[in-house]
Amino acid sequence: MSGSKKKAERMGAAEQAPAKRAETPSGESRSRLGGDGNSVLMRRLDSQLSLRKIEVFCKVAELQSVSQAAQQLFISQPVVTAHLRNLEEKLGTPLLCREGRGIALTLAGQRVFRWARETIVRTRELERDLAGMGNVEVGSAVVASSMSIGSYLLPPVVCDFQLQYPEGLVEVIISNPKAALDVVRSGEADFAVLLVSPDQDTSGLAAYPLWDEPLLLMSAPDSRWVGDTVDRHQMSRLPFISTSNSTVMYQLEEGQLRANGVTSRRTVLYLGHPEAQKEAVRRDVGVCFFTRSAVQENLQRGDMRWVKALDCHLSLPVYMVYREDKDFSQFQLSLRTFLESARPAGLSRFRHTGGQA
Repeated sequence: MSGSKKKAERMGAAEQAPAKRAETPSGESRSRLGGDGNSVLMRRLDSQLSLRKIEVFCKVAELQSVSQAAQQLFISQPVVTAHLRNLEEKLGTPLLCREGRGIALTLAGQRVFRWARETIVRTRELERDLAGMGNVEVGSAVVASSMSIGSYLLPPVVCDFQLQYPEGLVEVIISNPKAALDVVRSGEADFAVLLVSPDQDTSGLAAYPLWDEPLLLMSAPDSRWVGDTVDRHQMSRLPFISTSNSTVMYQLEEGQLRANGVTSRRTVLYLGHPEAQKEAVRRDVGVCFFTRSAVQENLQRGDMRWVKALDCHLSLPVYMVYREDKDFSQFQLSLRTFLESARPAGLSRFRHTGGQA
């Protein structure tokens, strides 16, 4: 077998796309998809263009690789190639082109990718909604959450719900607050349970306050830095472990400290995950703020100490967020109601009556 043939097989069909971005000028590509892109697209598509083909195209576009897409989808590269060629033939325009050793989307491909991704998301959302439309005990729901809330606070509540509705399916997606809000907007998640900072964009979303999550200052059991209590003046001199100063958690911590008269603190280490922060605290690198649910087991084991902050009330608001135009299935409504009425251990109902933080 020649070297060029081997190379072609490794690259896959999409990697063999024309070296030019498209055979037609960008203006013609836009005219094909038109100002009303969706309606023109729908006229070009027929019953042979399945959702599976669209999913394959989206995966290739996301990964910019035919071979990686084939691996993640558990299908062969020739099958991926066939789906891509079929889609390009039906739309009458190239969607992919070579770029260096990889592939990229043409201008038309970028437009189709936006449409295709929204089509998949909305279809999956509709499937979830319809699955639980007529039976409250059967259905599915996707809940997005931020790191600390999704790792410690939310799982026990969701488990209690699942025990009551064993025929249903709940998926929890854990990410950062911005990503959680994004998937709620797109329809990938039905709602989110998370911390919300005042500067986050919640346009088009409804925010329902759930609980006040206590914010605890934690140290090593026999810390050299602090005793059992600390006042606001001492707090500003302690070495702190925290998340990045660009995160929602950090911003909320800073807001709570300023509200309690602590205008500055000395951060010596940034760590992005609560478990990593716990390790640093146990090694007495410094002190760190945690939500109560994140350190409940540590307090029971005694491998970390809660340092009481004198004259300070520190807590964070936990919200449920969903699209204002969201149509919930009966199963999803049941989960939403269950969360609204839940009383996780150590948490109080949200006291602030002004809505969003």
